[in-house]
Amino acid sequence: MTNREAFEIWAPFGSKWVDWVRPVPFVMQSFNLNSNGTPKTDQIMNYSIPDIIYMDKLQKDAAIFLDLPGYDSINEGLALAMLGWRPIPLYNGTNEQQGAMALVDNHGIEKALIWGAGLLKNMILKSEVLRDDAPPAFLLDSNRMHRYKKDISVFDNSWDLYNQDIPSPEYFLKNGINRIVVRGDKIHKDLTKILYNFQNKGIKILFTNGFEAPREVTLKKPQKGE
Repeated sequence: MTNREAFEIWAPFGSKWVDWVRPVPFVMQSFNLNSNGTPKTDQIMNYSIPDIIYMDKLQKDAAIFLDLPGYDSINEGLALAMLGWRPIPLYNGTNEQQGAMALVDNHGIEKALIWGAGLLKNMILKSEVLRDDAPPAFLLDSNRMHRYKKDISVFDNSWDLYNQDIPSPEYFLKNGINRIVVRGDKIHKDLTKILYNFQNKGIKILFTNGFEAPREVTLKKPQKGE
């Protein structure tokens, strides 16, 4: 499977929400696959689909943001795809040059996207599982905000999520989404800035740590400079 083929599986033409799939992790490097479809790598990878206990069935009025470390959001995004949500990768981090050290490790994400493409392709072929109008589950790496004091020996590939990286609140509402569920250990400050505006537009914001049912939260107005 080539990088282009994997991208087209994650962003199939004609399906809703796929215009926001970020191409960055699909162009960073080439992949060789093992006989079982997993990328060849020296890393220890956890290719497993977790059980979803905070959602028991598809809720078409709810979009989900999976803000989890590394490629955990890919594994969980595929689990949500089995329930009917469409996983939308938003990863926007780049890789360090050979021999350099980076703040964020994106290599596992890239390999998990290739592995996940094979599973996702089968779900897409089974249209009763994952439909073209499926609500979105946006995939984020919570490690994106790792930041330290500047050091010339470290490549700073941390990144933030911005308003233009996701659909507008008006677009969500137009497409029947009036609730946003954030799944993670907390709602990070870049996502808080974005979702505060969504909250003001009448979209409910909910949070879950993955073990409890999502509960509605009220986001405070971000302070200037945050």
